[in-house]
Amino acid sequence: MSNHATRLNKFIAESGYCSRRQADLYIANGQVKINQRKAVIGDLVFPGNRVMVNGYALEPKEASKLVFIALNKPTGITSTTEASVADNIVHFVHHPERIFPIGRLDKDSQGLIFLTNDGDVVNKILRAGNRHEKEYVVTVDAPLTEEALRTMSQGVPMLGTTTKKCRITQVGPSTFKIILIQGLNRQIRRMCEHVGLHVIKLERTRIMHISLGKLPLGEWRDLSAEELEVLYQAVEGSSSEGEVPANAKGRGVTNPSPKPKPAAPKPAGFKPGRTGKSPSASRGSKPRSGGNTSAKGRGGKPGRRR
Repeated sequence: MSNHATRLNKFIAESGYCSRRQADLYIANGQVKINQRKAVIGDLVFPGNRVMVNGYALEPKEASKLVFIALNKPTGITSTTEASVADNIVHFVHHPERIFPIGRLDKDSQGLIFLTNDGDVVNKILRAGNRHEKEYVVTVDAPLTEEALRTMSQGVPMLGTTTKKCRITQVGPSTFKIILIQGLNRQIRRMCEHVGLHVIKLERTRIMHISLGKLPLGEWRDLSAEELEVLYQAVEGSSSEGEVPANAKGRGVTNPSPKPKPAAPKPAGFKPGRTGKSPSASRGSKPRSGGNTSAKGRGGKPGRRR
């Protein structure tokens, strides 16, 4: 689990209040609150969240300098951290913290890409990549046919394998939307070439539950606390080491709710943190992250924070 967000039962256990198993019982029995909201099994605790168990307030998780941004990458920018590569994405964003792109977006493609300083979640998202949707808008050099769209959606031979079935919707004479759950090298371009089409514009508009929206080309924004919470939940079942098990299903792994039991007495010698009624807060406090709106990107233009 990332050191920026902690599973609720683990957070309670690490506070010294009780074991993880007992914490699960308290959660299932409605005796745990996060920011005055009744918690459920599988909840995450983010920096600044207030957790109360049986009326006792645990010490809040210390805020860490998590950076997790969404960039609308222009064409011509390379998704690499290699400083020797001209117009690399890290130099373009010019963030004050050391950050890494999650996955790749071809140099001649544009659109949504994530960058973060959380190396653990980078590995988890990449290893669980085949379970998460990515949506693109593609424009080709010739009118689309039903046969071409059907062929691509059913899977085409590529790089020694066959692409997985995908959803394709035509949105114009030569433009279509495609949703993939895999990311082979230059996959969409190769799929189009297989049916005699050449891509002239490719834009990624969504990754998982996060959309590009109205973020201007070349600018970036911090992910919201709500977006981060869903994202971390989605990769909770993924290991940061080794491959994801073949039978892993869904966007995350949720533990079954144990049978509630009566509340246990406060453990002997327990020293709670600050007590009293927690201040009202939204679900998940937004982690702090820096920005640099004067940073220069490709061609002297800044990769600005939105």
